[in-house]
Amino acid sequence: QVQLEESGGGLVQPGGSLRLSCAASGISFSTHTLGWYRQAPGKQRELVARITSDERTTYADSVKGRFTISRDNAKSTGYLQMRSLEPEDTAVYYCNTQRCGMTYWGKGTLVTVSS
Repeated sequence: QVQLEESGGGLVQPGGSLRLSCAASGISFSTHTLGWYRQAPGKQRELVARITSDERTTYADSVKGRFTISRDNAKSTGYLQMRSLEPEDTAVYYCNTQRCGMTYWGKGTLVTVSS
């Protein structure tokens, strides 16, 4: 059974930083693409960043230059380093992967950017 668990969210002031983690189990982590998505109140879930098994990365325009996605295959864990956070980054952040045509999500971690 594939399970994803996010952690690292919290309250941070504008301009601050956070690092989110996504611990995976039940999957050969190193061979699958990992994505980070977010959903702000009243908005649709959107892709934030994605990293493939060969570590090619994709970012939403709104986070380019501020966020960095990475993975540690030995720990079956993905990361999202977030810098220069803005109030508009406030959302629940989810990690995501796919296997055999099925999509798996974690339960999310809340990031609140506020002074």
